[in-house]
Amino acid sequence: MGKTNPDEKILSYNDVVLRRSDLDILSGPYFLNDRIIEFYFSYLSSCSEEILLVPPSIAFCIMNYPVGQGLTEFLEPLHLPEKKLVIFPINDNDDVSEAGGGSHWSLLAFERNTNKFFHHDSNRGMNSIHAKRLYNAVVSFMSVSGSATKPVYQECNSSPQQMNGYDCGLYVLAIARVICSWYGEKDEDGDKMWFSAAQEQVTPNVVARMRNEILGQIRDLMPIK
Repeated sequence: MGKTNPDEKILSYNDVVLRRSDLDILSGPYFLNDRIIEFYFSYLSSCSEEILLVPPSIAFCIMNYPVGQGLTEFLEPLHLPEKKLVIFPINDNDDVSEAGGGSHWSLLAFERNTNKFFHHDSNRGMNSIHAKRLYNAVVSFMSVSGSATKPVYQECNSSPQQMNGYDCGLYVLAIARVICSWYGEKDEDGDKMWFSAAQEQVTPNVVARMRNEILGQIRDLMPIK
């Protein structure tokens, strides 16, 4: 039996191309890469047109965009002022020459009704500097009017915490799923935010099961050979 090619394309889903190596990452206790996070964000994006889940590569570019070099034009296709909820994945990679680098993921969510950015970090605020860098890059682009009240930044100190050194990306996906679900049901709960739901639903056991859940989703979408 021949060896499988880790670079073999196994699925094209919207604008995301997954490879055989991505299945290996999900099958073992490994740090999630950009492609898996982009796939799951794309999978969640069908929940509402009012929600934008930003791909990791775009979030990385925003965070590291050179000052004064056309960020307005770069952000225009995202239609940020039209979105009620925007979710950014945050990576601690400081090497602009290596977009797929880094060793920790967290999540930054903008919620328009509260006019706040909320940072969820599963490792005690390890990515707070990077989250604030992205916040500072996009904060003035969230509204059409330049006179609109500036959104504020808030660390979510009650965010569920990981129990190991490799599940941070899964915590990002699990919290993103909770936020999207909250948005779809929020009329029933009035002004209640998603924080308590995240604490209840994003547990180590739930996060561990997500690997197999995402694997199953990918295999269900893969073309039959």
